Amino acid sequence: MPHHLSRWLGLSGSVLLAVAAYLGGALPGSELRPTPVSIWQSRHGPLIIVLWLVGTGLLAWAWWTLRDRVPSTRWALVTAGLWVLPLLVAPPLASRDVYAYSCQGASYAAGINPYEQGVSALPCPWIDTISYIWRDTPAPYGPLFVMIAGAVVRLTGGLDPDTALTVNIALFRLLAVAGVALTAACLPTLARRCGVPAQRAVWLALASPLVGVHLVSGAHNDALMIGLLVAGLAVVAANPGRRWPLLAGGVLLGLAGAVKVTALVVVPFAVLAALVGPYRIRALLREGLPVAGGALVAVAGATLAAGLDFGWIAGLEQGGLVIAWTSPPTAVGQTAGYVAALFGADVDALPVTRTIGMLVLAVLLVWLWWRARTRDPLWHAGLALAATVALAPLFHPWYWLWPMAVLAATTHRSTRWFALVALVSSFLVLPDGTGLPRFTKMPGAPLMTLLVIVVAVRLVRSARAGRRPATVDAPAD
Repeated sequence: MPHHLSRWLGLSGSVLLAVAAYLGGALPGSELRPTPVSIWQSRHGPLIIVLWLVGTGLLAWAWWTLRDRVPSTRWALVTAGLWVLPLLVAPPLASRDVYAYSCQGASYAAGINPYEQGVSALPCPWIDTISYIWRDTPAPYGPLFVMIAGAVVRLTGGLDPDTALTVNIALFRLLAVAGVALTAACLPTLARRCGVPAQRAVWLALASPLVGVHLVSGAHNDALMIGLLVAGLAVVAANPGRRWPLLAGGVLLGLAGAVKVTALVVVPFAVLAALVGPYRIRALLREGLPVAGGALVAVAGATLAAGLDFGWIAGLEQGGLVIAWTSPPTAVGQTAGYVAALFGADVDALPVTRTIGMLVLAVLLVWLWWRARTRDPLWHAGLALAATVALAPLFHPWYWLWPMAVLAATTHRSTRWFALVALVSSFLVLPDGTGLPRFTKMPGAPLMTLLVIVVAVRLVRSARAGRRPATVDAPAD
């Protein structure tokens, strides 16, 4: 397909999604516990589903077909920007998180520690817009974002609640756009330093349907985290051995972690990327310490500036409240329960499989760092983020954009596997924020478990093949 035709097909899909958002997006007055059936039976229900399906399909197809043949970096940036425009002016799509941001900001502005009490403690003036499961749970976000949310709410404090909420959504969306713009500005530098075509990296990271729907329309704070993360890695990659730029890169990575703590996974790999020569303990201390120190100072500084403690790290546990087969450890636990039920037993295997997932992740992160000492530390940072997302108890589609941004700029090999995950993830959430995995536990969990087994077997075989000594053909007589 010609690239100019793909551009307009993708734009058409984005327009259709914007119309779906107006008709049945994640609006403040919409039902908080909808199901696919109730959506279908609602006013404009069939039209909303068709618009969402066709719009996402067009956007996904246009992105997928050009993933390895983008004309230029400029063309990729302009096209990604065009695709975002219709969603920028539409109501929130596929998520209600922006309402939770407003309520958590209101709690913080009122002097309540959002890491100790849920938004119902205030109570928030917009609490009716938040799903019931999140009203009494602590905030899972870092202190930097809590301060930003509090500032947003203070800015709109003199308005009536309905107007204030609308302005809040606009401000959070502008913040998300700023994060996407920061990624767009820094990703080409990171890609060039890693020897990857910049136009391909920009296309994969910024033109996928997940960016427009979840980062921009949904106004997720992941956009800011990714922007700071990519900026930090770009600074480190461009300045190995230079103390002050490395310190600045570490500060950017720390600020990313102060939005969402999972960004700190990349810091040990950025420390390796800061080395000029081969790995040595002395070089690690001399050149890597500014990166680690900058990240630590940024996280601690944001925490002290917010006047909060480190309880925000414990907020990550709230992800365990949601049970969906899109998380492989959760899917394995669900499948174990289904198998046990066939024999008349009632087994809750989720705590076990999720704990195993965390233990496997810890071992895997250490192994990846050890391998990264002698090869592509930033590519291994992308793999570490991918493992973090895959082995966590909860997977939301927009989480996959964390590793996508890094892998797009560092992967020399095939990009098909992580692009395919993004493609499938684009179809997991309906316009009003209804997650389809909640209603497809069977066959979703068994199929994901089967995929886990297949991937594990292939990885074991690949590792064994890599350890086999190479055979040398005997010379002919």
